[in-house]
Amino acid sequence: MNIAGKRRIFSVMGVGLVVLCSLFGMLAAQAPQKTTFLVIYRPGPNWLQGKPASEQPLKEHGKYIHSLFEKGLLKFAGPFGDDKGGAFVLDVASEAEARVVVAEDPGIKSGVFLHEIHPWQLISREEFLKKN
Repeated sequence: MNIAGKRRIFSVMGVGLVVLCSLFGMLAAQAPQKTTFLVIYRPGPNWLQGKPASEQPLKEHGKYIHSLFEKGLLKFAGPFGDDKGGAFVLDVASEAEARVVVAEDPGIKSGVFLHEIHPWQLISREEFLKKN
């Protein structure tokens, strides 16, 4: 292949790269902004008093939490070490979506848990040290 042919190939590749970058930029601009929420679960009216979390009727709740991890909505989740509930970090588009996600939890529906939802502005150690 001569030099003119190579230049044409690189020119076409360059145009293709510009088009791809433009498309990526448009898609990124259209991607919904996510908000982080801290969801705290406490024992509800149907929590079995005197029983640890491991003996509560939480099988369906566990499956639901697993499904949220699979969907990429949860960053972290787990029980408190004192058997008084648990918490998770949820990334969704809005507080309304966070409320729907929590309302669908079998642990909430069954009354085993009560909940609190808080928008959470996470700051990493690195970000904190840069600001101070």
